[in-house]
Amino acid sequence: MFCDLNHDLQTCNPIILFQKTAMKQGMILLHGLFGALSNWRDVITHFESTYDIHVPPLPIYDDRKGDGLENMVKFLGEYIEYAKLEKPILVGNSLGGHVAIIYAHRYPEKVDKLILTGSSGLYENTSVGSYVKRGNLPYIRERVAYTFYDPAVATDALVAEVFRITTDNKKCFAILKMAKSAQRNYVADILPQIQTKTLLVWGEVDNITPVAVAMEFKRLLPQADLFLLEECGHAPMMERPKEFNKLVELFLYNPDNEPMISQVAHSSDSQGRRLYY
Repeated sequence: MFCDLNHDLQTCNPIILFQKTAMKQGMILLHGLFGALSNWRDVITHFESTYDIHVPPLPIYDDRKGDGLENMVKFLGEYIEYAKLEKPILVGNSLGGHVAIIYAHRYPEKVDKLILTGSSGLYENTSVGSYVKRGNLPYIRERVAYTFYDPAVATDALVAEVFRITTDNKKCFAILKMAKSAQRNYVADILPQIQTKTLLVWGEVDNITPVAVAMEFKRLLPQADLFLLEECGHAPMMERPKEFNKLVELFLYNPDNEPMISQVAHSSDSQGRRLYY
């Protein structure tokens, strides 16, 4: 069972939104700045039988006062409380990872594990300013494709979704505001204080948060395992879903806390691409 929250928490019917499945641990999937529920489709399909999956759309476009990222962290806290989730697993891509990091730092007792992929918080190589100002479809297609190793992953539907955002002045302003907030909220100082067990899954060809960023996360987080996927960009859960899900599986189904490297050493997919670094 997964939950896609499309409205304000206070106006939603909790009976409809939160049909919790007994004995299943909660897993919250947090999307990036231009992300959506569809980004997590393969993860949902893979884990919905064993986890109580929630995919709350971050209220990036809401007219809220104050710092944008702080509002996202507050929203996550409200969501977890409203859904009555106890120590969920937080899985975040890009901005979603940034939100998960800050929440886990502030409320370590409320988070079981962290899974980060292409997370912001240290450095992002992005021209988001020009990205959202242009209502030019070929340009938007190019920028969306830049997110992935394989441009074919940037489907017409995905490009159209981003294009619609960039032609909405209110949403463009919200995107710019959120991007600036993410840049201000640098997390290097708080990472060494996070004792939550963390899985880092990165694309080796991530043009937005390069491999050097993943290495820095690994260096600063005390309880982190890092795995790089070959021929993969900024969204491994979309571009290499089978490998991403396998690594998450190994990370979560590890009651003896064995080092993950021993479980996947020398593994590769059907095309011979490495599963770990």
